[in-house]
Amino acid sequence: MIDALNTSLRKLPAWTLYTVAPMPAAFWLWQGATGASGPEPIKALEHSLGEFALQLLIIGLAVTPLRKWTGLNLLKFRRAIGVVSFFYVLLHFLTWLVLDMSLLWGQILGDIVKRPYITIGFIGFALLIPLAVTSNNASVRKLGAQWRKLHKLVYPAVLLGGLHWVWLAKGWQVEPLLYMGAILAILVLRVIPKPRKRALAA
Repeated sequence: MIDALNTSLRKLPAWTLYTVAPMPAAFWLWQGATGASGPEPIKALEHSLGEFALQLLIIGLAVTPLRKWTGLNLLKFRRAIGVVSFFYVLLHFLTWLVLDMSLLWGQILGDIVKRPYITIGFIGFALLIPLAVTSNNASVRKLGAQWRKLHKLVYPAVLLGGLHWVWLAKGWQVEPLLYMGAILAILVLRVIPKPRKRALAA
């Protein structure tokens, strides 16, 4: 079954992700504009964009463990997933910056400094910027081996994203903790060696 799925995925071009990527954001914007997202449309939009961004980052982080432990090969889509992830992180940040905070720079800087969940969220966003900028073939050729080292920044960035949501949630809510648990589990699966199959007895 995995082989058949991999065969089908090989026929699917990675650029298709870029064509469908804006659809969830457009839907949430439409909900906010029509009042379908509830009494606080800005907060609802901000949350939806942030949660989806974290989901995409987790999927990108899981590409290698999925291949390692299940044989499912999503490597051709990993860069596109990363770019789309950053797109949603950026939209999440801009929603907070423009719609929520109304570009009140004094208050914005104060919140970044004084509120830990905003501080770590902002640091995570900043770590993703060089990854997004270098997610192209020209940067891969120019940076060489340094490109892989640079893109390891995704690990702390995703951890900070998960911690951002856990810290933001009031009390010990289950959903943010599940996301954080998934991030930690994926990181563990990336480093532990896969057990070798024992040779069948003759």
